[in-house]
Amino acid sequence: MAKQMIMGNQAIALGALKAGVNLVAGYPGTPSSEIIEFISKYKSKTGTYVEWSVNEKAAAEVAAGASYAGSRTLITMKQVGLNVASDPVMCLSYVGVKGGMVIVSADDPGPISSQTEQDTRNFAQYSKLPCFDPSTPLEAYEMIQEAFELSEKYNTPVLLRPTTRVDHAYESMEFPELGPCRKPGEFEKDSKRWVIFPRASYLNHKRIFERNEKTLPAEFSESKWNTVVEPAVPEPGRRVETTAAHGLAFAAGGISYCYLMEALSILGIKDIPVLKIGTPYPFPKPLAEEFLKSHEKIVVFEELDPVIEENLIKIAGYARVNCQIRGKLDGTVPEAGELSVEIISEIIKNLLNDKGNAVSRSETAGTGATNSSQTENSTPVPLPVRPPVLCAGCPHRGAFYAVKQAMKGKKTVYCGDIGCYTLGNAMPLDMTDTCLCMGADITMAQGFYHNEPDRYCFSFIGDSTFFASGITGVVNAVYNQSHQTICILDNSTTAMTGHQPHPGTGMTMMGEIVEKISIEKILEGIGVSPIIQVNPFEQKAAVEAVQKASEAPGVSAIIFKAPCIAIAQKVGWEKPHAQTVDSTKCIGCRKCINELGCPALSVSTKTNAKGKQLVEIDKSLCTGCSLCSQVCPVKAIE
Repeated sequence: MAKQMIMGNQAIALGALKAGVNLVAGYPGTPSSEIIEFISKYKSKTGTYVEWSVNEKAAAEVAAGASYAGSRTLITMKQVGLNVASDPVMCLSYVGVKGGMVIVSADDPGPISSQTEQDTRNFAQYSKLPCFDPSTPLEAYEMIQEAFELSEKYNTPVLLRPTTRVDHAYESMEFPELGPCRKPGEFEKDSKRWVIFPRASYLNHKRIFERNEKTLPAEFSESKWNTVVEPAVPEPGRRVETTAAHGLAFAAGGISYCYLMEALSILGIKDIPVLKIGTPYPFPKPLAEEFLKSHEKIVVFEELDPVIEENLIKIAGYARVNCQIRGKLDGTVPEAGELSVEIISEIIKNLLNDKGNAVSRSETAGTGATNSSQTENSTPVPLPVRPPVLCAGCPHRGAFYAVKQAMKGKKTVYCGDIGCYTLGNAMPLDMTDTCLCMGADITMAQGFYHNEPDRYCFSFIGDSTFFASGITGVVNAVYNQSHQTICILDNSTTAMTGHQPHPGTGMTMMGEIVEKISIEKILEGIGVSPIIQVNPFEQKAAVEAVQKASEAPGVSAIIFKAPCIAIAQKVGWEKPHAQTVDSTKCIGCRKCINELGCPALSVSTKTNAKGKQLVEIDKSLCTGCSLCSQVCPVKAIE
């Protein structure tokens, strides 16, 4: 079978399909989103049911029902989504499952596109769930299949924790033959097993403790995912000098292991052993203890928290092993952000320069990246800083600007949320005062109101996020008599994570056309009034809507409805002509640039009679939204 280049998330999807997964549910979140999207391409061939759930909690609970019946289930999310799912996940840890259940929680070191750098390996220990930590797409493909087997063997959910660089990396591998999914299970009633009574939880806790502290550490110590490896032999052409290593060794897991092995190869180091950890919880204690006894100093490389490091320190203490363990806790390794081959190479070179740490080194010929003198004397060219911005033609820009204009001079607070519209915090809009987590905008605004009743409290939330975690906040606002205006930025998609469907789009991941769930009717049913729908590009009407809603008693709402510019033409929007600047009218005031910040607008090299530089519009970026023409004080844009 011919090999193909497969993305990490695709490899995870293929591994789940190869394992015969019956049901897949999740909520979109970078870097995990492609898993469900890839699985959905094969649903007709495999018979797998797949859905985008309204949030991660719902996804876990949908999967639990199928797993209780004996079917194999997969739940996908990013690391902060695991917080939302934690209520059912913690309970599932105690109740257990029948059919294999794997929870993919994709971590985001950096963070690149997340609120936090939280580490799912810590959640595994907290929730008492076994955890696999792949280093490559191929490992992820194989690990998820083993995770399903382990889940059924011990009747427990199992976590798979890929990180961004594994999710989005590519590796050459054979594309597996995919057949029908497993025959769905059948639920057998047993209230003693499936109802979470306190006594049952107590007894299950004892069983889980035995499994995680004794059985699995021994089993994982024999696993191929936890091994002691020697670095690869350096490439031909490198002269290697080998000297005494004085007991130095390394430990690593996940993508950090790949970085470490590449760094060792580049540096030409071939005689220092590496402890590779693929199952960070339960930790492979017997293997780790033997490794500790064989070395005087171990340096640990991992993302994000010092999970491997702390486990090694604890094992060394219990076993009374005299071994120095270095890593994040003593500052040898950076405590935050991603690692890289370059970072690890520098750390290793610093270790080599310490007295008493003589190890094997290589002298390279003609390899600039590994020539130490060049590395020390050359200064890399700094990359330009390019902060993220709302797209040209983004309807959120019009919504923010309308609120800003309507509320000039008033005491306000603008509570933001997670999505493209978080970028409303950037200048020149400056319309996001807070951003905590999904759905928090609506409830935080209530806190501001109850604390300062004279403040106009606004919240901004997207249509997908409203369904995910905004509805309960609206109920709370009406019930507890808050005075606030909820701005729902309805662009008819889940834009930030790749334009996935949601309950308001009328499409499911099974490809079925369904009735769109009306946000307006939900708000009306809860008791919100008034509810005003307006096109954010029609600025006069939008400003008037904001003024009316803000002065209404109680909880009001404005639905700013216009499609995301990236999908607008797919939903029937016809692109108007790009805007142009009449150089005979432009006075160079730059109000359009200074107040909107649209990336299609820029300062021209042309000047007017008074010597002021004019504004120009990049027609390749302009979508013809006309917002700038409405802002221009001299009507120079048309």
